[in-house]
Amino acid sequence: MKITYKNKKIEVEGQTTVNELLKQEIENSKYKVVGCIYNNEYKNLETEIKEEAKIELLDISAKEGMKIYIRTLVYIMGKAFENLYPDEKLTVEYQLGNAMFCKCDKLEITQEFIEKIKKGIHDIIKKDLKIEKVVKTREEAKKFYEETDTSKGRLQYNFEENKEIYIYFCEKYYNYCYGVLANRTGVIEKFDIVKYENGFLLRYPSSKNPTELPEFVETKKLAWALEEFEKIHEVLDVNTVYKLNKSIEKDRIKDVIMLAEALHEKKIANIADKVAKRKNVKMILIAGPSSSGKTTFAQRLGIQLRLNGIKPVTISVDNYFVERQDTPRDANGEYNFECIEAIDLELFNNHLVKLLNGEEIEMPEFDFQSGTKRYKGKKLKLKQDEVLVIEGIHCLNDKLTSQISKDQKYKIYISALTVLNMDRYNRISTTDTRLIRRIVRDYQFRGYSALNTLNTWHKVTEGEVKNIFPFQEEADTIYNTSLIYELSALKPIAMPLLQEIERDYKEYAEAQRLIHILKYFRQIPNEYVPTNSLLKEFIGGGTFDLH
Repeated sequence: MKITYKNKKIEVEGQTTVNELLKQEIENSKYKVVGCIYNNEYKNLETEIKEEAKIELLDISAKEGMKIYIRTLVYIMGKAFENLYPDEKLTVEYQLGNAMFCKCDKLEITQEFIEKIKKGIHDIIKKDLKIEKVVKTREEAKKFYEETDTSKGRLQYNFEENKEIYIYFCEKYYNYCYGVLANRTGVIEKFDIVKYENGFLLRYPSSKNPTELPEFVETKKLAWALEEFEKIHEVLDVNTVYKLNKSIEKDRIKDVIMLAEALHEKKIANIADKVAKRKNVKMILIAGPSSSGKTTFAQRLGIQLRLNGIKPVTISVDNYFVERQDTPRDANGEYNFECIEAIDLELFNNHLVKLLNGEEIEMPEFDFQSGTKRYKGKKLKLKQDEVLVIEGIHCLNDKLTSQISKDQKYKIYISALTVLNMDRYNRISTTDTRLIRRIVRDYQFRGYSALNTLNTWHKVTEGEVKNIFPFQEEADTIYNTSLIYELSALKPIAMPLLQEIERDYKEYAEAQRLIHILKYFRQIPNEYVPTNSLLKEFIGGGTFDLH
């Protein structure tokens, strides 16, 4: 067989693994190698080479490489915890920056606990133990689960289509992971554990600087929003995919949907009430990452504002781009429409000041084909009972509205902050939820394939890291648009789109990773989703005319 690595052909004779074949390259790598892309699929380094293949090594400076690093660190933490407290339960709740927030069911988190668990992890890393992926048939897995009486990885067993069940073993410890793990514990170099609120943070580096732990920046508002939803889902007893699936199987899903939607409506009503109480507010600024549901949120907020005697007037920042020749360019020489300098800040602020002073303005309309603002006689004057509603990626950045006093502004950050977990140790990332939403919306309303969406997603997320996330704590309110049942509703549309992507494309790896998450959700019909739901912005058929 011939293997392609860095455009070179390597002859392979006899049985071998990726780790054995590329041992020298792995050892000489600048950063720790934790996995590989094998024929456009994420794989463990112990993958046996049984066919001609193209191989790319993944180190921790790659995004997927860092994901493998984090999964492996969580796995090691689970082993250390079980060694120390075999009768206790630990849960990885959600992500806060470059850290996972974890809680114990009953155990009090003391400094002694922190030191013990930290030392336990260090000891496991120092031993450089092998992490072995063991494949079991369904019959073998059934016997294993009966004998061990464990819930770890049981979700994959409950998915009847799985003919083979995978369990990761490290010495006597075992657990399951919905993604690739490193083959050894020694790949982990940088981590920390610190006490936080009623739990602790498992800290790790980023792919941009994989050898250093970044300074922890506390995000109290974000943490509060996540914790609020976590508690509500615990009350509903639907905080894992297993429990969500059970509610579908037992025909309780309509109740779950109604409660989830009622929570959304209640939160929106509360925001409108807060705006009404702040008498000076004349401008509501809404920002959030892609596929957060900003458009539907703005519509529903408008209804609640009217109930408070406030009439919303929308202004689009997109009509205030600078002229095309003045648009900044990125490092590749391409126009950068996402940076704040792409907005005509002087004109925008001039118009805002005039509107708040009761003056009339002529609204521009940006012609994207010619790259210029045009004026077509559209006039606007703000009445006493009206407020401006502005939505855009820079809305939390005071530079956008620098001429407006803070007491006249009410800032809202919205995002799909997923708190639904696969199980105690495996969480679903907020970014993955938004990506699945976007894949569905791009197909339904923009005619884009899943391949196209996956190909451009990295550009979207890079813009969010620069322009949105640094300002999220500036918001007066954080609104969580996640719906606990949404992946069950998105699955019937998203799954076939992802399955269309063939192995020849580099996006196949990401498609397979998302498929591996979605396949464990029992799907529900789209007609179960209420017509005013924020989810209709992505699947269609909603009350609001958004497209």
